[in-house]
Amino acid sequence: MMILYLHGFRSSPASYKARLLAEAMSARGRNKEWACPQLAASPRQAMELAESLARDMQAHARSAGRELTLIGSSLGGYYATFLAERLGCRAALLNPVVHAARDLATQVGEHTTYHDGQPFSFTATHVEELRAYAVERISRPNRYYLLAATGDEVLDWREMRDHYRGARQHIIEGGDHGISDFARYLPEVLAFADAPNDEFSPG
Repeated sequence: MMILYLHGFRSSPASYKARLLAEAMSARGRNKEWACPQLAASPRQAMELAESLARDMQAHARSAGRELTLIGSSLGGYYATFLAERLGCRAALLNPVVHAARDLATQVGEHTTYHDGQPFSFTATHVEELRAYAVERISRPNRYYLLAATGDEVLDWREMRDHYRGARQHIIEGGDHGISDFARYLPEVLAFADAPNDEFSPG
């Protein structure tokens, strides 16, 4: 398995879910099969970095007869969906943003990152950049896994359910946007990432 994790808005590689996944990969002796970059506030810059890493990791994975899995949380799920469609890899989405330009338009202004308090600006230009990565409909649902919480206080889980119709879905009753009990769901996320390639052949 090869995993590229894309964090959400205001988040970082120090997020709870990213750290749990990093620790799980390390415990399996698979550190070299894991990456979680710090993404820029600019969606264009974030996507340039994510796509470059994804292409490199996908090439390494395929040379070993394996598969790249993108794991995206919140806004990272929006990015992961675009890249999964572009690169033909699989993606696990954790409370993903479905309509990023609409939802992030409310966030224009000055912010700090959650884990280290670094200041950054999120601008109207950044909102427009998000529009370029919208996926109207996923083309191969069997290559997606959705983990969505009905108690998400930021996003509407029903939009996630409908957008990823046909994909493997685990709808958590209750919960929260950050999936604070993610340790409970970690094994199934990793099982999805580590499944044999023939389970994800075109339908």
